[in-house]
Amino acid sequence: MSAPTHQALSARAQRSDGAQARDRILYAALALFAAKGFAKTSTRQIATAAGANIAAISYYFGDKAGLYAATFTEPMGGNAGDLITLIEVAGLPIEQTLRIFMTAYVEPLKHGEIVRQCMRLHLREMIEPTTQWPTEFERDIKGPHEALVRALCRHLKLRQPDDDVHRLALAVSGLAMQLFVMQDVIDALAPSLLDTPQHIDTWSGRLVAYAVAMVGAETQRRTDARRAEPLAPSPAHAPSRSRKRAPSKRIALKPQPAR
Repeated sequence: MSAPTHQALSARAQRSDGAQARDRILYAALALFAAKGFAKTSTRQIATAAGANIAAISYYFGDKAGLYAATFTEPMGGNAGDLITLIEVAGLPIEQTLRIFMTAYVEPLKHGEIVRQCMRLHLREMIEPTTQWPTEFERDIKGPHEALVRALCRHLKLRQPDDDVHRLALAVSGLAMQLFVMQDVIDALAPSLLDTPQHIDTWSGRLVAYAVAMVGAETQRRTDARRAEPLAPSPAHAPSRSRKRAPSKRIALKPQPAR
């Protein structure tokens, strides 16, 4: 195999420099958008924080809106569509479904400060919605929720979800979401719970067990409710309805005169 030429090495270095410049812009924008919001953050501020020129934003992301959209998906990695595909495999046991679901949700906590900024960004978008909110809702909230609801319906043998299935799905996903929303509280109460990747993996395993218990409790609740329902009488033992007979009309005969 021939040694790489100077031109090839130069092209690789340029690609590497370009990727680093793009990342600097992305993470500078994430920090500023999370702290100030979309409207109050200018491209000049982002470029200055990233040590880049404004033209680089257009080159790598198209415009400010494109950069804003990228801050929602790229820093933490993963893809909600991939998660949905994994948990919709036919015949997948509910415990395995919940393990995939929880692992995907908890894994980003290993990114440290970046995940805190992403959480602030999402919360700010909920409070001060932009045109990005409908996309985020459909892709990262509604999509995974509906996939989990379908998995629970398969486990509970339901054709259609009812309110309790939605309650259960929201409770299950809430187990993971509380770790993101309450990071500062957890750090104050018990900082060791999230301080290493191993401890985050422990959280993932525990949340799976808690979620399985919640599903088991809902399954039992439905079983008990069905048993408590009064049985409908079978047709053979159903009380017969007596038909009322119309009162018979007696015709009085007139006496015939004697002949």
